[in-house]
Amino acid sequence: MRIVVVGGTGFVGRHLIPRLSADGHEVTVLSRNRESQRELLVLPRVSVRSTQLYKPGAIAAACAGADVLINLVGILQAPGRSGAGFQRAHVELTKLLIGAARQARVPRLQAMSSLGAGSGTSHYLRTRGEAEQLVRSSGLKWTLFQPSVIFGPGDGLFFRFARLLPWVPVLPLVRAGTRFQPVWVQDVVAAFANALVDAQSVGQTYELGGPDVVTLKEIVKFTAVTLKLRRLILPMPDLFGHLQGFACDFLPAQLKPFSSDNLASLKLDSVCQSDGLARLGIKPSAFAPIVRGLLGASSLQAEYDRYRKTAH
Repeated sequence: MRIVVVGGTGFVGRHLIPRLSADGHEVTVLSRNRESQRELLVLPRVSVRSTQLYKPGAIAAACAGADVLINLVGILQAPGRSGAGFQRAHVELTKLLIGAARQARVPRLQAMSSLGAGSGTSHYLRTRGEAEQLVRSSGLKWTLFQPSVIFGPGDGLFFRFARLLPWVPVLPLVRAGTRFQPVWVQDVVAAFANALVDAQSVGQTYELGGPDVVTLKEIVKFTAVTLKLRRLILPMPDLFGHLQGFACDFLPAQLKPFSSDNLASLKLDSVCQSDGLARLGIKPSAFAPIVRGLLGASSLQAEYDRYRKTAH
């Protein structure tokens, strides 16, 4: 197939693009800066096109002759507290993509969403839900994916805590009891790839989660134990989270460690009600053995980097 991917330079995209290439598809990745994506440029049957996504007509021009449009765009942080950044990235961009697909006569759309989309009070989940409604009413042959937290090399969950824990003997943790169902990035990739060749996936929404349901505190504890660190994890009340969020809300989005919107999202569990991976013929992977291996390799690499710095 000829596939156009938006958001292909993010965490999931950097795993999905090689899979699509290996499966024999011709892939065009839309990026703001083509030259910064050299790891994708070396893949066979993959091209990267510099594109201003919000410029009228830009996406449609890039989609000419495509069979499928894949949208992986999603943000967890946005400037300020208004939610305008989430509205732009999730809702306005989805409108543009649907319009471009219609204009370029691309019949099929796959879109990344999130468990809990449309629920709760966070801007993140609200705009995810609005984007889903746009996709469902688009008239295209659509498929939606709703993952729980996704883990893999350099993820924003286990690896984020792995970077933090060596520096703090005590970790205050808001919403420590919130439950998650961590799903391996390669299982998410397989879901997208399998759905492409499964006609039954059209008009379907797939919840994606691994075999284990764990709390946020258990995730942090597992990370600390894996790194052989003894750390005290202190569950904190929501008031602490509100104060922490307010203190960070007006930082630039890329520098925010936490926000009021993150706290609102954490008030809902991220646990599947149905097994979307099984529906696509995928056996979900447990996080523990994979993360142990990834964090072990990461620790070894860090030690090697420190050695090189001291040696030279």
